[in-house]
Amino acid sequence: MSLPRLIGCSVLTLAVWKLVGWRASRKANALDVAGPENEHWLKGNLESVFFDSFERCLKMAADYGGAIKIHALFGGEWLFVSDPRALHHILVKDQHIFEEEDDFIFSNKVVFGDGLISTQGEQHRKQRKMLNPVFSISNMREILPIIQTISHQLKSILVSNLSTHHPIELDVLPWLSYSSLDCVCEGVLGYESAALETGNHNEYIEALRMLGPSISKTMLFRSMVPVVMRNFSPYWCKKIADLLTISWLPTQPMRDLRELRRVVEIMDSVGRKIFEEKKAALAMPSPMPSQSHYTSGRTRGKDVMSIMLKANASSAEGDRLSDAELLGQMNVMIFAGLDTTTAAVARALYMLAKHPHVQQQLRAEICDAVTAHQAVDVDHAHAKDSFGSVKLPYDSLMNLPFLDAVVRETLRLYPSLPVLGRRTTSAASIPLQFPVRSVSGHKINAISVVKNQSIVISILTANHNQAVWGEDASEWKPERWLNSTQVGVKDGVRYTGIYSSMMTFLAGNRSCIGLKFAEMEIKDVLATLLPDIDFALPSEPDKNGHVKETYWKMSGFHIPVVKAPAGDGETPQLPLSLRLVRE
Repeated sequence: MSLPRLIGCSVLTLAVWKLVGWRASRKANALDVAGPENEHWLKGNLESVFFDSFERCLKMAADYGGAIKIHALFGGEWLFVSDPRALHHILVKDQHIFEEEDDFIFSNKVVFGDGLISTQGEQHRKQRKMLNPVFSISNMREILPIIQTISHQLKSILVSNLSTHHPIELDVLPWLSYSSLDCVCEGVLGYESAALETGNHNEYIEALRMLGPSISKTMLFRSMVPVVMRNFSPYWCKKIADLLTISWLPTQPMRDLRELRRVVEIMDSVGRKIFEEKKAALAMPSPMPSQSHYTSGRTRGKDVMSIMLKANASSAEGDRLSDAELLGQMNVMIFAGLDTTTAAVARALYMLAKHPHVQQQLRAEICDAVTAHQAVDVDHAHAKDSFGSVKLPYDSLMNLPFLDAVVRETLRLYPSLPVLGRRTTSAASIPLQFPVRSVSGHKINAISVVKNQSIVISILTANHNQAVWGEDASEWKPERWLNSTQVGVKDGVRYTGIYSSMMTFLAGNRSCIGLKFAEMEIKDVLATLLPDIDFALPSEPDKNGHVKETYWKMSGFHIPVVKAPAGDGETPQLPLSLRLVRE
């Protein structure tokens, strides 16, 4: 028997053996909680719950409550959770019992290395301890000028095509993606990506842009990764990867897997070079001359990676992270800050275009803040861009109340990552804030789960929970954040999220560490664009007489597409009508 066939047969036999034992265990430990009927003997409810399922998830929560049994692959049962008390126990109180799924941890390790999202236990705690101070407010103040330079470059590109008299329809999504990429590369790495510059898209930049889509297309293979990595040596793991990515396998899943491997190899190779150059630059007694991998002038040395390397070098030897761990953080932060922030800014602009009165109110607040700052900034400490726009200082930007309300409401209703997974390390009882029904129809206030029970944390349905957010929970109302100091608290009940009681950035020691960076970037882009550009939904028919209508697909991330017949319903794009703001 040839080596490829031997490897293939071994992996298949091991997978079947694991599957048989797993199915027997599942039958003996069925979940006693109500949920929708099984829709398919193989796929269960997974397709309807996880693929383009925004409305489906909200309806399911309305029908069954904050804890629901859904049917998974091969007859498995998962617990779909959005109840506030249950999430507090899962993410905070008993987090040691509810860990990330093995396929999540091992797959992330393969793609990113030893970063925060691929480590657990003591190693994760050590990394978190090192990284928490890196994202302090004082460091964000230092990084803001990097972000502002990129935001103003984005505005310059958009404005160059506009006039005050005739609106121009433009797909803004690629430009928002390039802007986010530049922000994360320059703000996190100190790497001058220049993605916004037309034609300057090198192999590394394109690999970073393709990483998110490539991961989404290869989710089918994630469950195989823990089996292979646990049962084979690194040598044989590489041989199996070689087998699965050989060029003569013609199917689309195999092509997607080959593309992911290519993207990861480019990201790793170039990332290591950037990392080594960054270490060498910081080891110099005086600033190095400008190089292609560094931002110029005042931004050099103020990026997250430089701050992290300095903090690591000054730490006690037992607290220091290895080079492999530092490289892993670098890869994770790029991925975490790219597609998620792009989606958030895109959704905010879309909602402002859909609600022009809110857009006008926000524009007025930003312009008033700029005027007020100009009156006191007699030393002109914050320079103007080529359009005469002032760059607001950090405290002024972050404390604009209506801008804050718009960003919070957008992130609440449309979390960039709608769901996350967990598994139990031991049997447990999950208490509920609001009772749900058992399989037999009785009300229950807690759910018993066995060891290795898969759990889906629904960030989306938690953020839309009417029992906490009110009857208008699914309506986009930024003013709710201005009218009450108890937003997201009802009858003393609230979620324990780290960001305004919502679950968008999670809670506990695995919450999003880059929250302050993401919030700052989103606010700065909006504050830079809105004083000069008016955004509206498309209203002019195309050459076939169709007006473009945007639909947001929820598949991993929220992705805007154009509905048929004006679009194909698949290609990511966000067409908006833009014009210069009249004085």
